[in-house]
Amino acid sequence: MKAAAVFSDNMVLQRRRPVRIFGTCTPNQGDITVRIPELGISAKAMINGEKWEAVLPPMEAAGSCTLELISGAVRKRFLNAAIGEVWLAGGQSNMEFELHNELNGSKALDECRNENVRFYYTPKCEMLNEKLFESERNTCWQLPSEENSRSWSAVGYYFAKELSRRLGVTVGVIGCNWGGTSASAWVPREVLESDSHIRPYIDEYDEAIKGKSNEEMIAEYEEYGRYQWNWEQKRQKLYAERPDVSWAETLEICGENRFPGPAGIMNPMRPCGLHETMISRVAPYTLGGVIYYQGESDDHRPDTYEVLMKALIDQWRRDWRDNELPFLMVQLPMHRYANEPDTKNWPVIREAQMNVFKAVKNTGLAVALDCGEFDEIHPKEKAVIAHRLYLQALSEVYGLAGQNDTLPPLFSYAVQEKNGIRLYFSNCSGFEASGDVTGFEVSGADMRFVPANAVTDGDTILLKADITSPLTGVRYQWTNYAEVTLYGNNGLPVPTFRADIL
Repeated sequence: MKAAAVFSDNMVLQRRRPVRIFGTCTPNQGDITVRIPELGISAKAMINGEKWEAVLPPMEAAGSCTLELISGAVRKRFLNAAIGEVWLAGGQSNMEFELHNELNGSKALDECRNENVRFYYTPKCEMLNEKLFESERNTCWQLPSEENSRSWSAVGYYFAKELSRRLGVTVGVIGCNWGGTSASAWVPREVLESDSHIRPYIDEYDEAIKGKSNEEMIAEYEEYGRYQWNWEQKRQKLYAERPDVSWAETLEICGENRFPGPAGIMNPMRPCGLHETMISRVAPYTLGGVIYYQGESDDHRPDTYEVLMKALIDQWRRDWRDNELPFLMVQLPMHRYANEPDTKNWPVIREAQMNVFKAVKNTGLAVALDCGEFDEIHPKEKAVIAHRLYLQALSEVYGLAGQNDTLPPLFSYAVQEKNGIRLYFSNCSGFEASGDVTGFEVSGADMRFVPANAVTDGDTILLKADITSPLTGVRYQWTNYAEVTLYGNNGLPVPTFRADIL
């Protein structure tokens, strides 16, 4: 009888919901009972072959408890479990970004010991093999300390800290993220196969590995790993000596950057792989919700990202057997590398994220347009991102705030008037600007966009532009990177949008 690796000493169990406890057993395993003696509650497990699962009744928040598993004469105990709020921190590198690297991480680490937060890092392994199982045996829930918390998700930590202080309960974060990954890595194969918009992810993978044996794919990836490790050592040495070296010079000096490596069963960037090796290892551990920061690695297919994200949310809700599981997204900020043209693919991703928020129940959107940096895809300031996720949790999950405090003004429609184009917004009681209001464009009959002069007028904005033909369209910050100056009077940045003019 074993509990899944995500159950350990110092775990956090979700309050006020039925709590699933699960694991593996031998086919002839006797009855399994799960109990928390301090609370006087217990449950019998259902056994299905080599798997078992018990469901404890909803519990109120509590401090140090003991979770016991009992089967005949065998008894296993997990100590110092807390009952509070549990959130999964999913996505790619900006969610993975570790606390010790964050702008104010040193200060946070100095002070974290007294925070009522805990963290479990889902082991990162490419395949379901002995390496993964060994990693699971050596992982556990961690209490906050200067040493333990160094590698925690900075966004996850700051989010949990604010939430814990507001709710007065222990908040646990399950880190389940991997830098550079597409959302397609976090869903099973049947999800990608079921929709023609996102099927190319799996079709291209199948074509890339056609005719290769598992052994060949593993050998290819291991060779890539050795090459890329040596390349990374050269790059780090070069950057230490010449911090301002260009990417073109980096490649000339260090050689080809082969990331993300050859397609195959060992490449963690492959479609569906991390759903198998990470999501399936922690689901259906009972959650209060998901915070998710991802989208950068799908900017090559921005037009299908909305479909992909809706499919991912639906799948994760099935994985956790919770059709109403809260899912809070970070909308992509401004970003562009200096050596790349503005292909305007990031605003399409932002639009997709907004559409998901508007269309899918129990979701939230942390608007982060002003949190990006030019030529840096990993901004070091993560507390602002975490705070905006926290605001979304307050309004969309806990009902402790209204959207007028947690969301910026959201564009509704544009109307042509005698003096220009008037833009109307929902959730708006006025605007603030840090300098000139920039980023607005309008198009005429030729559908070519030109900059427009913008003036805030109460809870509307009036645009004017030198176009003589009838105006057809309007858009705001439809760019990968620009300075952000327009905010709602609650201090949150107005998000990217585009629309036809009525």
